[in-house]
Amino acid sequence: MELVLSIGIGFLVGSGVWLIQRPRTYQVIIGLALLSYAVNLFIFSTGRLWYNVPPVLPGAEEIDPMAFADPLPQALVLTAIVIGFATTALFLVVLLAARGLTGTDHVDGREPER
Repeated sequence: MELVLSIGIGFLVGSGVWLIQRPRTYQVIIGLALLSYAVNLFIFSTGRLWYNVPPVLPGAEEIDPMAFADPLPQALVLTAIVIGFATTALFLVVLLAARGLTGTDHVDGREPER
């Protein structure tokens, strides 16, 4: 499972970096979104990958840290997903406004010379 998750994170990072280097603003926004998804998966994986394990142990008995999943990365990723969705929507609105004002969607604001 860890290998599949690592390959997925690597693929998202590679695709995100490649898209960020593109000349169009829409591709840059999608690249940033892919990078944020990769970071979310990485943070989620720091909470240890366990199956059928409760995030919090009931009772006051002695606690074995390996017997439960860490709920903090799950809460951080949930918050990051909401914030990432909002910032992506904001970026798209700014993209549309910039395209309306400049007439182009290039990052530098001008069409390449042909």
